[in-house]
Amino acid sequence: MTVRRRGAELEEAVLRAAAEVLTEAGYAGLTMDAVALRAGTSKNVIYRRWPSRAALSVAAYLRLLPTDPQLTPDTGALRTDALALLTRANERMAAPAGKILRELVTDLQDDPERARELRDRVVAAGVEPWLAVVARAVERGEAGPAALAPRVATVAVDLLRNEFGLYGVAAVPAETIAEIVERVYVPLIHSTAVGKATAIEGRERDSGRQHRP
Repeated sequence: MTVRRRGAELEEAVLRAAAEVLTEAGYAGLTMDAVALRAGTSKNVIYRRWPSRAALSVAAYLRLLPTDPQLTPDTGALRTDALALLTRANERMAAPAGKILRELVTDLQDDPERARELRDRVVAAGVEPWLAVVARAVERGEAGPAALAPRVATVAVDLLRNEFGLYGVAAVPAETIAEIVERVYVPLIHSTAVGKATAIEGRERDSGRQHRP
């Protein structure tokens, strides 16, 4: 049955229906007919707002991202903060929403505009907690300002995605998460503090030489 709705109410109904279909059937199983039936509207109405199945799927997936702000871990040390964040990221990637994301990334290769929109929104949603953790590490002297570059601060998540993408695992084992944090991430972030200290020491040595009688 088609229900007459307009504006935000109609958009909300369509996106809710699309998110439900996406969760149940994945991107391959999402059709405009299925979404229209569940939303109680027509395909033509949906196409006026979302010109393609890919556009609707991306908009629907973004609804599945967590919107409630979770407290960023603050354990007092970079290692334990990073372990907590990466464990949480692993749980999300192993959940149905993570599987849907991987399907979308694969299936949207022929729609670079939508693929870029999806990637940018997902990456943006995950950057802030890592920047907050690294900023506190800088304040404690565990890291230098160079670690606040987003590509550096989030490298642990990139390695986690690599485990899912390359090996097709359902979830990354805890020991692998610990290895990423302890053998790659923490040494990398700490190295920015060492580099800063080394540069300062070098300048002090040079200054001392210049003032020698």
